[in-house]
Amino acid sequence: MTPPFDRDRLLDWMTAQGLSPLTRDHPPVFRVEEGLELKASMPGAHTKNLFLKDKKGAVWLVSARQDTVVDLKRLPRAIVSDRLSFGREELLWELLGVRPGSVTALALINDPDRRVTFVLDRALWEADVVNFHPLTNAATTALSQADFRAFLTMLGREPIVVDFADTEVGPRRLV
Repeated sequence: MTPPFDRDRLLDWMTAQGLSPLTRDHPPVFRVEEGLELKASMPGAHTKNLFLKDKKGAVWLVSARQDTVVDLKRLPRAIVSDRLSFGREELLWELLGVRPGSVTALALINDPDRRVTFVLDRALWEADVVNFHPLTNAATTALSQADFRAFLTMLGREPIVVDFADTEVGPRRLV
């Protein structure tokens, strides 16, 4: 098995592909609340990312805007999964090559077999700029929406876009 991408290899690869990632180093952050003042100085939508597994063994990566409420009891209906729980650290490393606290959509580069299904918040799908950890929680990488979508296309990934803001019905699958 090829070793997983790390931060430097990921950023070099993105640049070589014609993308323009803008990365800012900072102290490690483990929860959304920890980096609020740092994020305030960085334009764009900031994210929270959940690594989930359902009862039948399917694995999901959910990327949502940092202020989005992700209701894990209602989400399975929107993404057509069984009951969801957080995936184990060992599985996270095996499939995405990152540790807890560094979960990110950019880690999909470490899943060439596409074992992880990607779920994306509509608020991120529509944001002009999106910010993700570059496989480490000691930095944040900003990408234009065009670059983020190009990144996903290069990986052969089509996200399931979910409208988490629909509070009447609950999360609703859009794409």
